[in-house]
Amino acid sequence: MDVVCWLIAVIAFIILEAVTYQLVSVWFVIGALGGLLAAALGASLWVQIAVFVIVSALMLAVLRPLSMKLLKPKGLKTNSDALIGEDVLITEEVNNISGTGKGKIRGMTWTVRSESGEDIPENTVATVSRIEGVKLIVTKK
Repeated sequence: MDVVCWLIAVIAFIILEAVTYQLVSVWFVIGALGGLLAAALGASLWVQIAVFVIVSALMLAVLRPLSMKLLKPKGLKTNSDALIGEDVLITEEVNNISGTGKGKIRGMTWTVRSESGEDIPENTVATVSRIEGVKLIVTKK
């Protein structure tokens, strides 16, 4: 009878995983398979439950971080993220203290700030270090 209960648990966890498809209950499928194996070998109910809990916890602790790392979508660059590392033509002097500075890159004008805080004169080429909101943070070449 215990084997049948564990088999039902395995099927229920598989169905739950199929419905959620988020790696939520797959760890319990493996744990239930451990409980099923313990039941088939004649272990007591408490041993079966302990096997289920231990195997599920181990799978969750060991394999979940690995699977999340492997299944996590690679960081796709957005349009603006693709600008990092590119050159920008400074069209208005960059002065972080007065809050001025504009630059042109790929035909678009952006507000520009200096990474180091130094002023960058007009008609200078700088490199985009990062983007903060709608501002390009640049370093002088």
